[in-house]
Amino acid sequence: MARIQPLTVNEIDKKYQDLFLSFSEKFFDFKNQIPIYAHCPEGMKHIFEMTLDIQNSSTLPKRLVEIAVVAASHANKCNYCVTHHSSILKGLGLDKNTISSIASDNPKNLTEAELLVHDYAIAVSTRAWGISEKMFDQLRSHFNNSEIVTLTVRIALTGLFNKINQALEIEIESDLKDL
Repeated sequence: MARIQPLTVNEIDKKYQDLFLSFSEKFFDFKNQIPIYAHCPEGMKHIFEMTLDIQNSSTLPKRLVEIAVVAASHANKCNYCVTHHSSILKGLGLDKNTISSIASDNPKNLTEAELLVHDYAIAVSTRAWGISEKMFDQLRSHFNNSEIVTLTVRIALTGLFNKINQALEIEIESDLKDL
């Protein structure tokens, strides 16, 4: 059980109710998250709007972004996000073994770019101060500067979600527990 009681739309300030409903619809698989984040409506507003804005403006393939999210969430030990984003990768056509390996230290069946994104996500999550120039040279061979910065921001945003979910012990929705 989460450490904080989830709110219903009627329990939050009227000025945030439309956002609550909109986020609940757009992030429908994350139904245990938004009612808890709603205790800090400005935080809820900005973190979910930022996620949507990055998603809607990014030129990065969704598959790469989701690989980064799963890898970062694994590095941060956030089972909630690993489970959710693994489900998204499954919907993008990745098989169960490949997905499981992304949420490990030894990924399998990834392209060169996907493996690089995996490794970069772990590096940003665990030792952002120690990322080598060699890794950035490799990133530049696959991505432009805007994509590298977007990927970095999305990985860091994943870390923020990971920490909030862990601290508040947000539970995985029952329909995802068996994945």
